[in-house]
Amino acid sequence: MKWIRYTIETTTEAEDFLSAFLADAGVDGIEIEDNVPLAKEDQAAMFIDFLPEIAPDDGRSRISFYVEEGTDEEAMLLRVREVIEETRGFCNVGSGEITRSETEDLDWMNNWKQYFSSFTIDDILIKPTWEELKEEDRDKFLIEIDPGSSFGTGKHETTQLCIRALRKYIQKDDKVLDLGFGSGILSICALKLGASDVVGTDIDENCKNSALENLATNHLSEDAVCLHIGNVIEDADLRAQIGTGYDVVVANILADVIIPMAPFLPDFLAKDGILITSGIIDFKEEEVKEALVGAGMSIVESTAMGEWRSVIARRKG
Repeated sequence: MKWIRYTIETTTEAEDFLSAFLADAGVDGIEIEDNVPLAKEDQAAMFIDFLPEIAPDDGRSRISFYVEEGTDEEAMLLRVREVIEETRGFCNVGSGEITRSETEDLDWMNNWKQYFSSFTIDDILIKPTWEELKEEDRDKFLIEIDPGSSFGTGKHETTQLCIRALRKYIQKDDKVLDLGFGSGILSICALKLGASDVVGTDIDENCKNSALENLATNHLSEDAVCLHIGNVIEDADLRAQIGTGYDVVVANILADVIIPMAPFLPDFLAKDGILITSGIIDFKEEEVKEALVGAGMSIVESTAMGEWRSVIARRKG
């Protein structure tokens, strides 16, 4: 499908006002580009594999929005120009110039691939599916991944922390629960490390097809996994379906999800089962530990990579 992209040249001072007014005018979804440095809290919330380097903030901003081909562009642009002039009445909008371009869904889905290439985590080789396997790598512990629209190339520090923890704690024939399976990379890693089967959950329906395709790519049977779509915190029926008795539970999510999830986590685990959590920015580490201890678990260790932390806990008794 083709989309029309409109971009407004404006200022950081005006971007919040314009964004709000555009939403009121019927613009559904915008994209903001500026060079304002991210606060540490915002970096934690982004949780992406490739954090871009940006130039110094110069006060300029670009606001883009997309409309389907065939939209009444003249009427839509009239509303947008009215929004710009209304905003100009009380703050510096800059030039307010609007430019038009065309794009396709395929661009959004594939352009990021240029930034993802093979890499290793200790002795584990992570390779994108579109890259040829080198002759010297044919005997390595290999995981092939195409994340599609799901999170999980393995390159983010949080995923690497989880993979190292799985390498350390998984025993042959362990039963594993993957909370927030995304592309399936941790489920695949668990199975290749000897887990007998994996149950996974995610809130994003798009993840299921991506994970199943990646399982097939890694020559693993769909019968080895059972994937659920839903919110573990809010859905008691889902928690019942997941059941208990897992030797290892891995949750590579975010601290603000792990904390409210903490009361349910011991119920998933077998006696002395191991919980691997990640997605924890450094200043949230103690909050996560307190939540896990409060839920009746004992902290085994904490590992770090950059500003990210992985907290390992064990079910008591």
